[in-house]
Amino acid sequence: MSGDRQNTEKRYGIRLTLPEGDPRRGEHLLGPDWEAYRWYATAEERDRKLADMRRQHPYYQPGERPSVRCEAVER
Repeated sequence: MSGDRQNTEKRYGIRLTLPEGDPRRGEHLLGPDWEAYRWYATAEERDRKLADMRRQHPYYQPGERPSVRCEAVER
């Protein structure tokens, strides 16, 4: 099964974006319209990954949070 076909069969996704004012939105980095998607076969798998993305990561200092916005989507 090709990667494109496999991804189209995965209906539950996470859309990643950067908030206004994030330095990585600069033209020389990711750009103002940057977004990325991660696709999963089930809503449960997606929800587990989404919760993991939103939790406090061990390599961040207390109180710091990733600036990437994560939102559940479906297609």
